[in-house]
Amino acid sequence: MDSTSAASVTTGVIKQYVINPEGDVDGLLFSNDSLVRFPPNMGANVAAIAAPGDTIRVSGVPEAEGALRAREITNTRNGQSAVEQPPAGNAQRLPPSLRGVSLVKLDARGRVLKVTTAPRGEPDGVLLADGTVIKLTPPGARQFPALLQPGALVAAHGYGTRNRFGQSLQATSFGTPGNLTQLYGRAD
Repeated sequence: MDSTSAASVTTGVIKQYVINPEGDVDGLLFSNDSLVRFPPNMGANVAAIAAPGDTIRVSGVPEAEGALRAREITNTRNGQSAVEQPPAGNAQRLPPSLRGVSLVKLDARGRVLKVTTAPRGEPDGVLLADGTVIKLTPPGARQFPALLQPGALVAAHGYGTRNRFGQSLQATSFGTPGNLTQLYGRAD
């Protein structure tokens, strides 16, 4: 959604954090399985002010599939807030040749809890019932319409991160257990 979209405010209990394949917190799941997303540079601040089990108030913009893009997150117990801001101008980013150097091979399988979407609303992955995030490119996701449904049993192989906040991988192959389709030109 664009910045002219109407703001929305909701309150919920954090069930778990959601991370990207690089291991950055870039969202959270409420106990009612509603998804809240925010930029990765906001994740450390969110994790510092609120933990799973805490009740938070989120002000943001509705996105596709019922997700909410957070602009501000406030812990209702202590009043601490994290606010979306542009990345610091002096933020160090790895050069393209080194991005992904810390990723490890991961496998995942489980039932789809939610389908995740890219900014334009097209499917770009799934969140499994165990909290694992499997990311796909939107063109890759289009190959699997029957599997990108809540309740579908899926499996993936790829590269990502497992840390104290969760597990996330960028799939290099995806499908059902025992029947993975390679998504890129060469096998892992």
